[in-house]
Amino acid sequence: MRTPLSVVIGAGGTGGHIYPGLALAEALRRAEPDAVISFIGTERGLETTLIPAAGYRLHTVDMIPFDPALGAKRLLLPAALLRSGAQARAVLRTQKAQVVVGMGGYPSAPAIVGAKLAGLPSVIHESNAVPGRANQFAARLTEHLTVAFDGSRAHLSGGERALTVGMPIAASLAALDRPALRAEARRAFGIPEGARVVLFNGGSLGAARLTAAAVGLAARWRGRTDVHLLIKTGPAALAETRRKLIDAGVGADTGSGPVAQAVPYLDRMDLAYAVADLVVCRAGSATIAELATTGAPAVLVPYPHAPGDHQTHNARVLSDVGAAHLVPDAETTADRLAELIDPLLADPARLAVMGRAADPGNHARAADLLAETVIRLAVQPTTREFTA
Repeated sequence: MRTPLSVVIGAGGTGGHIYPGLALAEALRRAEPDAVISFIGTERGLETTLIPAAGYRLHTVDMIPFDPALGAKRLLLPAALLRSGAQARAVLRTQKAQVVVGMGGYPSAPAIVGAKLAGLPSVIHESNAVPGRANQFAARLTEHLTVAFDGSRAHLSGGERALTVGMPIAASLAALDRPALRAEARRAFGIPEGARVVLFNGGSLGAARLTAAAVGLAARWRGRTDVHLLIKTGPAALAETRRKLIDAGVGADTGSGPVAQAVPYLDRMDLAYAVADLVVCRAGSATIAELATTGAPAVLVPYPHAPGDHQTHNARVLSDVGAAHLVPDAETTADRLAELIDPLLADPARLAVMGRAADPGNHARAADLLAETVIRLAVQPTTREFTA
């Protein structure tokens, strides 16, 4: 009787690492319906809610971030890696793992350390144009490297052997037909007839800078019926944002019909991209891949404190080909955005050109390509399940 494929995926912290990990899990299940897939993360990040909600088991380990801001606590990093790596090794034993995948971010590093300790094959996926510290470290522990963007190779130890697979994205986005879904999306969000839609998406936790600019822009456009702002705030900022919109006379409770609505999260990103005429967002690698794949034109505001300024490098993948406008965080005000967005909304042909300018690359197939790599490692003669 064939032993079901057993894969453990290290992913956590932010949605930018978790959602690609979930997309990989989907692809593995498509290829191997009886596969046993679980995740390693920590108690700190969004993985504690997102992974169980998707139906997968989450094992947590004690790990600290690869962050210079920790100061003297950085001296604890080697000990934390050894401890969490040993914890991960125990998880691999319990799961009878055959292959381990690290999706980047500090919660995934213990999974790769655990695989090394257990003598199991592992593969990492680097999602950013400039790799994070965790994957720069983990790349030294495995022969198998995959990247979302070709440029990442130069920043990884052994990067010359890395396979470019693209960025794993959800199947609903990989196959998204924006025009075909638009009518359903407009009904789902209650968009007034004839209004053009600007989606503000600050990422899995929201972005204070983008939310503030969106509220200011809504106030500036008060009384207009030709534009509607859909603002993803993150749960923590929802109540305050809705209050500010109401105070500005543009909220859902003003009685005159809102030009803006705030939501804590978007569980149907396919509907969000389908309804948007323009997206204003951060430049995480998952977002860049989604924009390129779905053909949604964008204004990109890179997070200024990202390690190695990697979001700016990510953003240039689209801005350099005319698929997006890049606006520095410090310049992202309501006035600056109005100056940029008004002419775009008035010119649908220009938005269409922007939407076609991006190279969709392998992103729509990335989850399946990465799954193929994982399955190939599982069936190699040297691969063993961990039972010791």
